Amino acid sequence: MMISTKGRYALSIMLDLAAHDDGSYISLKDISDRQEISMKYLEAIIAKLSKGGLVDSARGKSGGYRLNRKVDEYSVGEILILTEKTLAPVACVECEHLCEKHGSCLTRPMWNELNEVIMNFLNSKTLADLL
Repeated sequence: MMISTKGRYALSIMLDLAAHDDGSYISLKDISDRQEISMKYLEAIIAKLSKGGLVDSARGKSGGYRLNRKVDEYSVGEILILTEKTLAPVACVECEHLCEKHGSCLTRPMWNELNEVIMNFLNSKTLADLL
């Protein structure tokens, strides 16, 4: 498992929104300046976060983005799952039929267990924990 730049930036964006959460909307320009993420890349990531229901958006002069839950209600796992294609340590954990040996593979239970450990760890960490 390798967390991509998109996943790391998504977490940084969510932490920025959490750190500056006063109920008002935060402009992408402010986030971009603080996090040193290009506006184009930021727009792509925030669109995914918004579509996934993790943030609210508003247009206009006072528009921007804000969290729609309390900081301790966001798990790192849900943020990364939304932005990464997979967090599985090996491909066969995601798809039963990827390998013709899946039924007899002696290592598959270990990979499943590792995946469970990873997800339990990431889901046990919240934005509040990281702040």
